Amino acid sequence: MVDPPRQQPSVQPPHGPATVAEVMQPPLTTANANDHIAAAAYLMKHAGASALLVLDARTGQPAGIITEGDVAHAVADGKDVNSVRIHDLMTARPTVISAATNVREAAEIMTTGHFRHLPVLGEDGVAGMVDISDVCRALLDPGFSRVPGDATAPPA
Repeated sequence: MVDPPRQQPSVQPPHGPATVAEVMQPPLTTANANDHIAAAAYLMKHAGASALLVLDARTGQPAGIITEGDVAHAVADGKDVNSVRIHDLMTARPTVISAATNVREAAEIMTTGHFRHLPVLGEDGVAGMVDISDVCRALLDPGFSRVPGDATAPPA
């Protein structure tokens, strides 16, 4: 007689960061829609950022997002980065998430929309930006956090 297979107890992974507020990248570097693409590339390089948020000058709310990919496409297309303006290449009205958004939900939004960056809004307006590597790191490493003073936060 053969014993029926035993069910293995389900092993839950350790609980990781719950919200994007714990893994996002503040402070956020922003750009002006009328700046040229070369300025965006300069800002990204010196901020160590792969995307910049473009704010509406009147409301302070996100008007667009410009990424390294946008800059690379402009260069590959032979565009003059000193004359093409950010508003010509940016993604207007980007999808934004709340600082309270669950990391897993952010991953789903990114996957569904084919986004690598999501601006994060807090109670007082724009709080930061979360990128695909932040989300993946949070899902894969339960101890990952960017919260200031958190012992698990990676060095800057």
